[in-house]
Amino acid sequence: MTEDADQNERHAEKMKRRKALHDRVMASKTQEKGLLMVNTGNGKGKSTAAFGLILRAAGHGMRVGVVQFVKGAWSTGETVALERFDDLVDFFTMGEGFTWETQDRERDIAAAKAAWAKAQELMADPKYSLVVLDELNIVLRMGYLPVEEVLPVLTGRREGLHVLVTGRTAKPELIEAADLVTEMTLVKHPFQAGIKAQPGIEF
Repeated sequence: MTEDADQNERHAEKMKRRKALHDRVMASKTQEKGLLMVNTGNGKGKSTAAFGLILRAAGHGMRVGVVQFVKGAWSTGETVALERFDDLVDFFTMGEGFTWETQDRERDIAAAKAAWAKAQELMADPKYSLVVLDELNIVLRMGYLPVEEVLPVLTGRREGLHVLVTGRTAKPELIEAADLVTEMTLVKHPFQAGIKAQPGIEF
């Protein structure tokens, strides 16, 4: 047997064992449920990943509702792109911009409450399979909404509904309650090198 043939045979055996293990693990995972998911951390990509999930869900014909808690009404690539899927994705930009732009805490709280009311409306509507609460973590961190009011609604959502919450500095209580938590870690960012936010990358 040549060295290449021997290497190929060893590889095939290794992959056979790996597949058998994978099949056993997959066979043991039988439960289905609506997931509470959290994208958090200081790195870029929390909302970006959420929009990838939205496209995946839409690709399966699932109806998706999106509530943006912070971002203002300025145009972003994702809102323009998702307009093409208006039969599957409903988009609600409820925030008025970041808090340093409004400089009015009471106004920010009012906007957060209105967005939360819309979020609850979507979560209660059985036509939605996935609801994305973009930047909800920010309003919770700022104290615009009390986590003790929000968390029971998220954990008590109707059966089968997937909910994804984004934003840095997720509350520990939310992390504990979630089924899936992903933390984006900042390693390097172009902003640190003086490069401004660019369309198609940042918005």
